[in-house]
Parts: sequence; C-alpha cells; structure tokens
Amino acid sequence: MAAKKKTNFFEKFSNWATAATGSSTAFITAISVIIIWGVTGPIFDYSDTWQLIINTGTTIITFLMVFLIQKSQNKDSKAIHLKLNELLASHQGASNRMVDIEDLTETELDQLHKFYVQLSDLAEEEDDLTRTHSIDAAEENHNFKLSNNKTKKHYTDARNKKDSGKPNK
Repeated sequence: MAAKKKTNFFEKFSNWATAATGSSTAFITAISVIIIWGVTGPIFDYSDTWQLIINTGTTIITFLMVFLIQKSQNKDSKAIHLKLNELLASHQGASNRMVDIEDLTETELDQLHKFYVQLSDLAEEEDDLTRTHSIDAAEENHNFKLSNNKTKKHYTDARNKKDSGKPNK
C-alpha cells in the first residue's frame, strides 16, 4: 500500500474547489443566481447598485477561478508528462531524448517538429507499416554517413577549411 500523501492546505482546497466548481450542482447554482438577479431587476429599478452586484460578483469569481483552473491544469499537465516519460523510458524503441523535452525552448521544439514532419513524410513513403523511424535511427544513419565521408576529399577539405578559417584551393 502506498504511503499516505502529504498535501498542503492549498492543494486540498484546490482539488476540492476544482471538483466542486466543475459539477452540475455548481452550474445549476450559477444559473439560479443569474435568474434571481434578473428577476430582482424590476424590484431594484435596474439600479447601478443592482448591476454592480452581479458585475463585482462575477469578476471576483472569474479572477479566483483562473488560479484554480491553472493549478488544476499544471497538475494534470505534469501527470501527463510523467506518464509519457514512463512510456518513453520503458519502450525499447523509443528515444529517451524525448523525456522532459517540455524544458526546451520554442525554437528547439520547432526544430524537433520539423524533424518529425520529415519522419512522417518518410513513413508515408514506406510500403511496410511496421517500419519505424526515430531520432536514434536518424543519428545512426548520420554517424554511418559521417564515418564513410571522413575518408573522402570533400569532407577533409571542408574540415581543413573550418579549422584554418581560410578557403582551400
């Protein structure tokens, strides 16, 4: 059996409030408040105070709900990332480099996206649906090409040019 979870007050309150505000009861309560407010309009002659009550109330609730929703979203997102990381780590064919990629910059994520678009294009050309492509397979292909090219003149010329900073003749 798992050890008892330690959670702080905000965590407990957030979990409770998220569940409570996402319920049918909360929705019916909100609709009821709006109906009651609307029905009382003629009683209060649609005064500024009558309008201010609903405006202030809804603004405060909206402001607080933003934080509750974000807290819930952060927790869900973290749980999903951990589950995906576990799948990546446990699957022999998956690249472990994908674990925690959410920490990459937007530019780095865009580069990875372009890579996967290319892999998708390659996969669509395959006759065998079970054939896979991964970053590791791409790196193996790159290393294979690199080791074969190291002995070729165009490669050594390019390396010499880079190292000396001068163009080769």
